[in-house]
Amino acid sequence: MSKPIVAIVGRPNVGKSTLFNRIIGERRSIVEDVPGVTRDRICGEAEWCGRSFILVDTGGIDTKTDDVILQQTRLQAQIAIDTADVIIFLCDVRSGLLPDDREIAEMLKKSGKPVVLCVNKDDTPGAPALEFYEFYELGFDIDPISLSSLHGSGTGDLLDQIVEAMPQEGQDTHEEGVINVAVIGKPNAGKSSIINKMLGVDRLIVSDIPGTTRDAVDTRLDNEFGSFNLIDTAGIRRKSKIEDTVEKYSVLRAKAAVERADVCLIMIDAVEGVTEQDERIAGIAHNAGRASIIVINKWDMVEKDSNTTAQYTKDVYQALSYMTYAPVVYVSAKTGQRIPRLFELIKKVYEETNKRVTTGNLNDMLNDATARHQPPTDKGKLLKIYYMTQSSVAPPTFVIFCNNAELFHFTYQRYIENNIRTTFGFEGTPIRLVIRQRGEERN
Repeated sequence: MSKPIVAIVGRPNVGKSTLFNRIIGERRSIVEDVPGVTRDRICGEAEWCGRSFILVDTGGIDTKTDDVILQQTRLQAQIAIDTADVIIFLCDVRSGLLPDDREIAEMLKKSGKPVVLCVNKDDTPGAPALEFYEFYELGFDIDPISLSSLHGSGTGDLLDQIVEAMPQEGQDTHEEGVINVAVIGKPNAGKSSIINKMLGVDRLIVSDIPGTTRDAVDTRLDNEFGSFNLIDTAGIRRKSKIEDTVEKYSVLRAKAAVERADVCLIMIDAVEGVTEQDERIAGIAHNAGRASIIVINKWDMVEKDSNTTAQYTKDVYQALSYMTYAPVVYVSAKTGQRIPRLFELIKKVYEETNKRVTTGNLNDMLNDATARHQPPTDKGKLLKIYYMTQSSVAPPTFVIFCNNAELFHFTYQRYIENNIRTTFGFEGTPIRLVIRQRGEERN
């Protein structure tokens, strides 16, 4: 399940950035006592009562302004409202209930999203300030929370309500047997075109203008290969080139789509080759532990000889050295070349990332591997590996018990991982090794 998105909205200078910093536990938003300081959207991860979520700090909403920048800020806040699963509506007890608060409240009610109303800057000890009770007039279903984001009072009650309002864990999981496939890549890499070709119909807008797809779009498809939920994501741009909030939220949603996916199709423009931005995008899927396929699109536009494909594959793996487990497939969204092959690979890597190996078979492999290549030593200390077991799938995760975790160097971990792949496959999926120390053996 992807992490829920929680957006903080309200008028300028009600303390949104201070609350953001308080919840995520670090000073990431700029906090100044000047309205309109926060114009760019800032995101961070937070956790409460075992639930993780993405917190978004937004610029203040000025409902009656001719200022172009503030109008843009209002648009950005509206996008935050549209993309959020839960909204924190922050008001200021010191300024009291203002007409702008009422207008924002109506905007939030129309969104249909769960809203947690907080009245900030209430530093009175004991009972809330008298002005706090004015905010009941806004007519939300849940009682407002008295809060001091500066001193931290009331944040526990706020977080409790956020968690209660979030989608329940497992609530948005896909149907059993349906494979969630996120199509990710730079703008204009051909993501929507590929999905259109996979569907056989033009269901998504296709344009030569980079960034046409603004949000993640789900499309269900059933064919002879199985059942698939295709998630088209907005092109992920280089951070320095993200100039408007629409694109920033598209990146946020693309990352959320990766978390929700079972398999990621990483789209590469064959003409451009693997760029630094492609490396970053692939890293999102890899770090999330998602099974992946590297899809080289626009292959029909590349001049070829007998060695072109082999050399291109070598170059891809050299650039994406951390993803050599991912199969590479060469397609053309324009001609439909090798589109059926995509479905075969999606099904295969999905099965691989959900595969389990018995503890007995794993330890037979481990004994053979350690016999062929002795575990490392350091200053007379020998690494002793006792046994290993598979703890989970998607991604396949293996716990290895040894006498000294510090001796279990990265190179030897890579050696064990390579032996796991050689023996059991796991094509297309990252593998996680968890090293557990059990202490020296007794003599």
